[in-house]
Amino acid sequence: MPLTPHDPHSAPEPRPITADPPHRTARPLLTQSWLDLAFVHWAADPADVAPLLPGGTFPDVLDGRTYVGLVAFRMHRVGWFRLPGIPYLGSFPETNVRLYSVDGHGRRGVVFRSLDASRLIPVTVALTLFRMPYRWSRMSVRHCDGHVSYASSRRWPGPRGARCRMSVRIGERISRPTELEHFLTARWGMHNTFFGRPVYLPNDHPRWPLHRAELTECDEDLLTAAGLPSPSGEPVSVLYSPGVPVRFSRPSRPAGVPTP
Repeated sequence: MPLTPHDPHSAPEPRPITADPPHRTARPLLTQSWLDLAFVHWAADPADVAPLLPGGTFPDVLDGRTYVGLVAFRMHRVGWFRLPGIPYLGSFPETNVRLYSVDGHGRRGVVFRSLDASRLIPVTVALTLFRMPYRWSRMSVRHCDGHVSYASSRRWPGPRGARCRMSVRIGERISRPTELEHFLTARWGMHNTFFGRPVYLPNDHPRWPLHRAELTECDEDLLTAAGLPSPSGEPVSVLYSPGVPVRFSRPSRPAGVPTP
C-alpha cells in the first residue's frame, strides 16, 4: 500500500531515539545557541496532527500518542557557515509551537507551526527566503529567584496580539531522562516545505542538560493561532534546559521527494 501523508497507520518505522546526534556536521550551514529553554508539552491524537504536517511526513508517536510543544527560549548569535555569530540581529527571544514528525527515511524531526521572534529583519528573511512561519513579536525573557518568565505579543503577520505569558520554576537536574523526555527533546532535524517541496534540515548539538520544571503560569493562545485545538488539562511534560550550541547542515529530501 503506498504511503499517504495524512494516514498515521501508513507511516514508516522511525529510526531509534538517541540522546546524542546520529550524525555530525562537518561544514555547518548555520550555527547558533539555544539558551534558557522551557519545554512544555501536551499529548495529542496523531489523526488530529497529521493534516498539519508537510507532504511525505507523518506524526511521530510514542505509545500511540504524539505531542504538541510550546518551547520558549533565547536564540543567541545566529551565524552562517563558520563565520562568527551576529551579536544583535542574531540574538533574540523566541517561542515556537511545534509538532513531531517522521519521514519516509524514518528520520525523526519537528515541524514548526509558528515561531515568534523579536527581531524584524531575521523574521522577514526567514519568511521570504526560507518559507519558515516566523512572526514578529514583542518579547522578553527574565530570571528571578529560580523562575524563568517568558512573554510575547505578536505584531506581524497576524493574528495580531496572539500572546504567550509563561513562567517555569527550575527544579533538579535530571540524571537519566525518561524515554518520553528523550522523545520530546532529542530531535535531530526539522521537516519543512520549501517552494512546495518537503525538505529535511539536520542539526547536531551536545546532549541536552535537562532539569525538572514546574509550570507556574501559562496564559497563551499561540496554539490555537497555529491551527491547533486549545490544550485541555495540564501539560504532560515540563522541562527546562540552560541550553546548547547548535549546528545545522545542508537540507536533504524525504523519501521520494525532490530536493530544490
